[in-house]
Amino acid sequence: MKVLVTGATGKVGSRFVSRILAKGHDVRILVRDAVKASALVELGAKVVVGDLNSPDTLPPAVKDIDAVIHIAAFFRSFTDNEGIIKTNHSGTVALAKASMAAGVKRFIFTSTGNVYRPDNQRPSKEDDLLDVNDTRAYSSSKIAAENELLALHKTTGLDVRVLRLGFVYGDRDPHIEGIIPVLKKWKRHSGYRMHMVHHVDVAQALTILLHTDGLNGEIFNVADDAPISLYELVDAFGLASDTFDPTEGPLAKPFEGIMDISKLRSKTSFRPLVPSYYVARDLDIL
Repeated sequence: MKVLVTGATGKVGSRFVSRILAKGHDVRILVRDAVKASALVELGAKVVVGDLNSPDTLPPAVKDIDAVIHIAAFFRSFTDNEGIIKTNHSGTVALAKASMAAGVKRFIFTSTGNVYRPDNQRPSKEDDLLDVNDTRAYSSSKIAAENELLALHKTTGLDVRVLRLGFVYGDRDPHIEGIIPVLKKWKRHSGYRMHMVHHVDVAQALTILLHTDGLNGEIFNVADDAPISLYELVDAFGLASDTFDPTEGPLAKPFEGIMDISKLRSKTSFRPLVPSYYVARDLDIL
């Protein structure tokens, strides 16, 4: 199977591509800067230079491809909302349409658990209402992209699968260290629970969706078995007393950010290989 992966030089994409290459797949990667992909090229990836925001560069990327795994996203910006929406929504739709024109058989889109309403009274399931009032560009752009992809599935038959990711970490990824300094700025409650997912299990879930028939038009959550409180996470770095307000009251929304992964378990062979942050720590794979 010939697979195109986007976002291959990012934190999630680079770790996934190295794993899928190790399994012997024929992998092409869409990148804006070929130099940044040199390590993946050494592993066997084939590079096509292009940009989601330049639709004319996409046909060469999807030519003769069997499946697309679309990981690329614009996230870490608090000022360029237009750029986030353009990349995550418009760029995704452009890639999907180029894929259809090229006869691509399967399109896997990585979305986020941030699309759910924060006031659910239980872990969020894939068919729950989304947070359509969310003003954050990242979340709203992912919702818009999901909606348009699923509409294309219904109207054209494009085999779309959506994977909503928890907070991705592990493999020396600086995601955790990067978020700790901003928790105080965001005034996050120490009891808020982070539903995380290790890179190993992101790769597992994506690979399963790549190879499993009969999942057309389906959405799946992926996360581990043990959401961790921000207090526990920050305290692991010895920074809890400097991060949280000691006068904070009770946690108002106890299921905010928590996802139900039973659908992925029941419909596929997925089982978290890294079921908690503590397991990752003990195995030295943070």
